[in-house]
This record gives sequence, C-alpha cells and structure tokens, in this order.
Amino acid sequence: MKYFFAICGIIISYFIIKYREPLGNTLGEYEWMRKVGGIYTIVVVVGILIFFWSLATLTGTTDLLFGPILYLLSPMMRQG
Repeated sequence: MKYFFAICGIIISYFIIKYREPLGNTLGEYEWMRKVGGIYTIVVVVGILIFFWSLATLTGTTDLLFGPILYLLSPMMRQG
C-alpha cells in the first residue's frame, strides 16, 4: 500500500508543478510568501518535496534522505 501512495505522490507532484499557476491563483498569496519568492515558488517547492519523499519511499531510503533533518531537529525535541 505504501508503494501505491508513493506512486500517487509522484503523479500528484507532477500535476502540482505543471498546474502551479491555477493552483497558486486558487490558494492566494500571503505576505510571508512574498518574502520567500511568492506563491508559485512555494507551490513548486512543495511539489518537489512531495516528489522526493515519494521517491525515497519507493526506494526505501527515507532514513538516509531525511536522517540529517531529523538529526538537526532532535535537540529541539529533547528540550521540550
């Protein structure tokens, strides 16, 4: 079942990037989005993240891909 969702994630990320303009117009733009490049940049970044997450799930390398991120976030988790 995880392979099905991973393949769906790849397909969804393709359509997110392909139709970023109508999707961005539907979502609207907020002030914080202008500081990081606008709504279209945010939509593309989300599409790329979904693609890499899905690809890592398919290949079984989620620990390798997201390990450094979890390593950096783990001190913040322990302080709370």
